[in-house]
Amino acid sequence: MNDIEMLLKQSGDAYKWIDKLISSVPYEQWDATPDVVESNISWQVGHLIISYYFHSVMVIKGHRSNILQKLPLKEYDKLFIDGAPIAVAGKISPADLHSQLKFISSASLEIISSLRPEELEEMLADTTTPHPVAKNKFEALDWNIKHTMWHCGQIAILKRITNNRFDFELKRQRQ
Repeated sequence: MNDIEMLLKQSGDAYKWIDKLISSVPYEQWDATPDVVESNISWQVGHLIISYYFHSVMVIKGHRSNILQKLPLKEYDKLFIDGAPIAVAGKISPADLHSQLKFISSASLEIISSLRPEELEEMLADTTTPHPVAKNKFEALDWNIKHTMWHCGQIAILKRITNNRFDFELKRQRQ
């Protein structure tokens, strides 16, 4: 497995985990914002939409008009980067956020699969916002996976508090 295949597999796996978790929470509970966590599923998903675009599209290939036409990223930047999770409640339908996350996940995977291995060492595409940790494309895609799994953990905690524990479908062995 080369680096592109590894990044593609790990990104796809991380995206599947997020989708499994958020799909297990009814949309009516996406805006629940427990005091102990001060976040909600809607904010987490909106934040991931922005971060997938930034870490795996924009800094890799530059802005993509086909994506910008489908996602209100300027509005989302204010809500899901600068905004407080409690202020997001009721602003955007969970069904819309969910479908938009699926769209950007697919676009991200297409970008990754279009790369050649030698491109991974290239500098990031020029953006007005510097990347917080990455200097090259490999590092940005690697960070995207880590960042996604970080939020996967936060979503799992939110699910446990507001809905119930996630069933990992593990079968316990009887002793």
